[in-house]
Amino acid sequence: MNLFRRAETLTLGDSLPWDAVLAALPFNADGLLPAIAQQADSGEVLMLAWMNREAILETLSSGRVCYWSRSRQTLWRKGETSGHQQTLKELHIDCDGDTLLLLVDQQGPACHTRRASCFYHAVSGEQVVVISEPQPIDESRFNQP
Repeated sequence: MNLFRRAETLTLGDSLPWDAVLAALPFNADGLLPAIAQQADSGEVLMLAWMNREAILETLSSGRVCYWSRSRQTLWRKGETSGHQQTLKELHIDCDGDTLLLLVDQQGPACHTRRASCFYHAVSGEQVVVISEPQPIDESRFNQP
């Protein structure tokens, strides 16, 4: 029986060793797990990205969220170019270990379109409607001496 199946019988306050949980995570063929970022104080779902073992470990050790960029094939430290960083508040693992939930403090917009959340398309009847505006660019960060 795998670790996550055994964990179903645990009760409030029980714990498992982190090394065993990390070893049991069912990474996909590319060595990745989906990671949902959620604003810790409001509960707003911000984005979905991917994490490999190295990104998880870096996130936990630094407190700054790091993902795996599938397009660039490298670690992606959220906000390293935009300044819109995510600070990790809590990391949760779902019941079967195949999805991570990151409770974060998002600085600035989470989406590369400058929207607060990547989930700004809403299905309404037979249409898909844009439900949020991009935030203005902070020009002051480009005028640093």
